[in-house]
Amino acid sequence: MVTRKTVDWFDKRLRFKEPLLFMMERPFSKHATDIKYCFGGISLILFINQVITGLLLSIYYVPTPQDAYLSIQYITFEVSFGWLIRAMHMWGADLMILSVLIHLCIAYFKGYYRKPLELNWISGFTLFLLSLGFGFSGYLLPWTQLSYWATVIVTDIAAGIPYIGENLLLFLRGGMTVDQSTLIRFYSFHTKIIPVFSMLLLTLHLWMIKRRGICVPL
Repeated sequence: MVTRKTVDWFDKRLRFKEPLLFMMERPFSKHATDIKYCFGGISLILFINQVITGLLLSIYYVPTPQDAYLSIQYITFEVSFGWLIRAMHMWGADLMILSVLIHLCIAYFKGYYRKPLELNWISGFTLFLLSLGFGFSGYLLPWTQLSYWATVIVTDIAAGIPYIGENLLLFLRGGMTVDQSTLIRFYSFHTKIIPVFSMLLLTLHLWMIKRRGICVPL
């Protein structure tokens, strides 16, 4: 059990209490109980759920065309509570995208993109795009017929973009067809690249909210 003396010992060497308290302390607002202003926090909780359940799933998942589907079946039917962890991750992804979208729409219609909160808006909108990237990259990982052909269709649509379409197709697929290179790329996007950018941007977003305060109607 962690004692106060242990926490104080680490704090004297790492000095983590002061910045942590700065981020956690916030004056109570009369709008705090309004559901419209809770979707940012809901999105954060769902993101934490995705990180934890994703790490647990990665213990058993094998990102190869031969083993991806079998590993998902093993997680679902053989691993203890694997079905629950997978369901939390799968439904959590949909709920997180929905929550971030609602949060973004509320911020837009309330005009929270105005000066001096432009960077809050830009970082929030970018986090929404990264959430879509999470959903798109994770959809292929079960390697089912549905996820395979959905990826083929979406990447074919991307190939139709003028000037950059062909290069974008090669970047996403790692070749002209959806195969092992595509699965490895999507797995890297889903578990490494997008999470790193999301955590950095989320930290910046929360820091700016703490510095500037939460926007509420005058």
